[in-house]
Amino acid sequence: MKIYLVGGAVRDRLLDYPVSERDWLVVGAAPETLLAQGYKPVGKDFPVFLHPETHDEYALARTERKTAPGYKGFSIDANPLVTLEEDLLRRDLTINAMAIGDDGVLIDPFHGQRDLQNRILRHVSPAFSEDPVRILRVARFAARYAHLGFTVADETRQLMRGMVQSGEADHLVPERVWAELNKALREATPAAFFQALKDCRALAVIFPEIDALFGVPQPPKYHPEIDTGEHSLMALTEAARLSTKPEVRLAALLHDLGKAVTAPDCWPSHHGHERKGLPILERFCQRLRVPKSVKTLCAHVMEYHTHCHRVFELRSDTLIGMLQAIGAFKADNHLQDFLLACEADARGRTGFEHVAYPQADYIKMAAQTALAVDTRQVLNADVQGPQIGEAIQRLRSQAVNTFKQYYQTQ
Repeated sequence: MKIYLVGGAVRDRLLDYPVSERDWLVVGAAPETLLAQGYKPVGKDFPVFLHPETHDEYALARTERKTAPGYKGFSIDANPLVTLEEDLLRRDLTINAMAIGDDGVLIDPFHGQRDLQNRILRHVSPAFSEDPVRILRVARFAARYAHLGFTVADETRQLMRGMVQSGEADHLVPERVWAELNKALREATPAAFFQALKDCRALAVIFPEIDALFGVPQPPKYHPEIDTGEHSLMALTEAARLSTKPEVRLAALLHDLGKAVTAPDCWPSHHGHERKGLPILERFCQRLRVPKSVKTLCAHVMEYHTHCHRVFELRSDTLIGMLQAIGAFKADNHLQDFLLACEADARGRTGFEHVAYPQADYIKMAAQTALAVDTRQVLNADVQGPQIGEAIQRLRSQAVNTFKQYYQTQ
């Protein structure tokens, strides 16, 4: 029995990148061997075990044979005769197909180290095309390493494109798509995830709502980049600079989905796009099983981002209505995340990347002013039911109006 460090830990060690977890490969052993040494089995589809002390994952060397469409359509062979090179051959990218033995020597049969040095994401073998999840994984690695200069190899992009054309990408299940998307949103350059999918034509299949934005023009006066799809990726890039939260980044990306349904004879104007996008967002979130809290933030940013940008022009009661609608007066509100996503939208335009966004501080001060209102006079008055909320809203609106007048004189 021989044990090797494999996969991401080897790749990131060579990149001098933080290693978050370690995966180990066991060659020349049967499951009974590991069980006898106290390892605990966890793998459902193939033999994976947890070390009794470190709890690292140890997988038996295996080969795979395609038996049906989709990412689960494989027959697994994990017998003790499977070699290290046979196991590495089935992996997705050359940079993930390296191993280090207990002697510290790098084993690199498919030139992964060379591709690391050249900043190339390249598939190991034609077997790559048998698993549609690998389209998403390549895009996610693009999101992780784009800031280091990594690009997808031309032949790998062509292979991915062929998988899309053959319908292999149609077999991706929503849970796996959301899992990969959620990971990609946490990476250093999440916009590269969607760009990689667009380059291989998978974006139209996996995220058609986002793909539909490309080619839709916006007014050059406000959007020098013009294209709505490009603006959405720029907003995502700005969101990644402003926040590490995947929900903020997703909200910035999806805020303009409604522009895709604007009639072409109305271009480049998109009147009412804020509310037109809500049904599209609902379908997107329902299909991918997006968590409710994430969907709520995305919906609030979509519906009220224009209000946020134009807050200095809003009447006090309109501003209070917006704050009420997005739950800003609740203890567990997401006002800060809402403002960050809106700021990302404002900055996600050519030439506006470094322009200040004073609307955020103004809205936070207005919310604090409204919350400071003493509502006891309403609760003690002779009002009931909906009238209580209306009376409180009037008091808050009056307070914000006073704040607004003071703000304008400063």
